[in-house]
Amino acid sequence: MWAYHSTFYQIYPIGFCGAPLSNDGIVTPRIRKVLDWTDYLQSLGIDAILFNPVFESDTHGYDTKDFTKLDCRLGANSDFSEVCQSLHAHGIKIVLDGVFNHVGRNFWAFEDVRKYKWDSAYKDWFHISFDGNSCYNDGFWYEGWEGHFELVKLNLQNPAVVDYLLSCVQKWITEFDIDGLRLDVAYSLDRNFMHRLRNFCAELKPDFALIGEVLFGDYNLIVNDELLHSCTNYECYKGLYSSFNDRNLFEIAHSLNRQFGPEQWCIYRGKHLMTFADNHDVTRIASILNNPSHLPLVYGLLFSMPGIPCLYYGSEWGAEGVKSPDNDYALRPCFEKPLPNTLTDFVSKLISVRKSHDALCNGSYRNVVIQNHQLIFERCSESERILVAVNAGDNEYTAYSDELNGTAEELLSGETVNMNGQVSLPPYSVQYFQM
Repeated sequence: MWAYHSTFYQIYPIGFCGAPLSNDGIVTPRIRKVLDWTDYLQSLGIDAILFNPVFESDTHGYDTKDFTKLDCRLGANSDFSEVCQSLHAHGIKIVLDGVFNHVGRNFWAFEDVRKYKWDSAYKDWFHISFDGNSCYNDGFWYEGWEGHFELVKLNLQNPAVVDYLLSCVQKWITEFDIDGLRLDVAYSLDRNFMHRLRNFCAELKPDFALIGEVLFGDYNLIVNDELLHSCTNYECYKGLYSSFNDRNLFEIAHSLNRQFGPEQWCIYRGKHLMTFADNHDVTRIASILNNPSHLPLVYGLLFSMPGIPCLYYGSEWGAEGVKSPDNDYALRPCFEKPLPNTLTDFVSKLISVRKSHDALCNGSYRNVVIQNHQLIFERCSESERILVAVNAGDNEYTAYSDELNGTAEELLSGETVNMNGQVSLPPYSVQYFQM
């Protein structure tokens, strides 16, 4: 699966393109802004773009009105088709946000139910009771996603709904040549639907990737040979920043070992989960870290730990943004152009090194040295062995271990290091030692 060796770049199009927060009905080709970024993304080393919702909606994109039409605030289908062609020409694959759990109240089928009530041919497309009423006084009750009644839950056990959604996916593959889907709130989706989606997409495009948004629970339930190829690793997302903030690298070391370690009880060995330092739903990593000197170290960990790394647009140069209690606008800004800096250069180096080393993409995981401020772990494949060393402290640290022996190449600097049961770790450093 191509995704296992890729670096993803997440874009929230409505924010990225500076579109109005509410749909104004005016067709404006803002999505073409991506065309101005393709050279930059290619030079950064990006393999795939993950686009959050692009289809017609009323507000934030997750209240879909029409799965077949690009949101008019972003342009027309032809504009997005040109963007996809350009990305593919730059060697970048395209993954769309598949919002299949719910739709907006102005979704065409739900509008029909609101108009014709019991006589609507689409009343069974949703979870509806005509014995109650909604907070919108529709004359019937319906299930909203997690109590959000502006998001109407689809009945994915209805074959007609599934057939309709699959026909939309087929249209996206045909019209835009997309390479995969991120499944919004995959933990809420009917598993029979996901099974059919997996088989349907594989027939149309054998290497089509399915990545689920999962916040909690056992990832094995949906990441397997029958359902999805990957899902978001929120457990390690939390450990990435809090291990540095709490001066306790035992936390991320424990999470990684619990998931990927050598013991038989480790739960996700062999799986490639999507790893990230931030996204469109959480405070940016540059804002949540207590010590700015830890920012490069977070990325050093992100690109060396097991998983599929995903960058959120702008965070590769340290953009800030704090999640508000009632909205996510600060997390989804519009940047006029890329603003690369030394952090960007470092991230690009990490992408290049990871891409060139099978141990970092597919290797096993094993902890070697763990201290509050220091962590050394091993990534090992059939072809190579790499030790990743992190020093989050402000002083040089000498790590000792019987496994720190021999001559190694430090992959980020190209320097040769001779170990004799010990290795020196500069303050605020991350190093990749190829043994």
